[in-house]
Amino acid sequence: MHERRFAPSETRERDLLRRLKETDELTEEIVVSVVRGSEIDDVVWNHAVFSKNRERLLNQEMAQMFFSRVKEQGSGLMSDEHFTVDGTLLQAWASQKSFQRKPGDGPERPSGSEDFRGQERKNDTHESKTDGEARSYRKSQGQEAKVSYLGHAVVENRHGLVAAAMATQADGTAEREASVLMLSEFPDSGGRITWGGDKAYDTVEHVALVRELGATPRVAQNDTNRQSAIDGRTTRHAGYEISLSRRWLVEKVFGWLKQTAGIRQVKLRGLEKVQWLFVFSCAAYNLLRIPKLREQSV
Repeated sequence: MHERRFAPSETRERDLLRRLKETDELTEEIVVSVVRGSEIDDVVWNHAVFSKNRERLLNQEMAQMFFSRVKEQGSGLMSDEHFTVDGTLLQAWASQKSFQRKPGDGPERPSGSEDFRGQERKNDTHESKTDGEARSYRKSQGQEAKVSYLGHAVVENRHGLVAAAMATQADGTAEREASVLMLSEFPDSGGRITWGGDKAYDTVEHVALVRELGATPRVAQNDTNRQSAIDGRTTRHAGYEISLSRRWLVEKVFGWLKQTAGIRQVKLRGLEKVQWLFVFSCAAYNLLRIPKLREQSV
């Protein structure tokens, strides 16, 4: 008899199933208590009526509630003092061809006859006919603009577990606005926390708001042809360099979300559903990481 050899895709699926089994008890407890709003030993839903509860599950409030319950399972593993924030591009479920001139803004053209060559397309004058809430955006210079959303995550700097998550429309100020919003909703830890980030967060307004909210900004300095908002009050401390060295933790989360969770391009339309997907995916990341960290700490 020949030993059966699994294809790489089968091996990945078997490995994923094994990991999911390891977290079955944790997952069941959270899903039952949060999604159903009942105790774990209550009579379960009949699968035939799941569709009637679908809208109850597919909303931002439920996603954040589920995320919070998962985060509670990481108690003792997460730092409550040091954090890093960042944003990542989420390609919308819409093509570039769907990004067309808004009605009433310029001459109407027959469907399918639009010629984009040499045409400047801006969010002010154009919109996606497939997903009207998505925006044309490029994350950095040299990259092509894509019809997208932005996903934002805050990770704690000890083990890189996600402490907060949200999605927004894509524009040049969304990352800093999301950073301030997530910080403002952070639970009071009883002490001053640090708030790390890359150069995109180094603006006078953002740094001032972070300080006003009781946190110490430890963002990378952007002093190319400008003056950084981060001065010696922050950079003189050894902790500043340590915070910068932990920024890779949030990139690890984004890598998992795009490669493993498959949300490089979201398959839902509308900001509300995209946020639901992003927050649930961040909860799934924590859900898989927590049991492994528990094993390592034994």
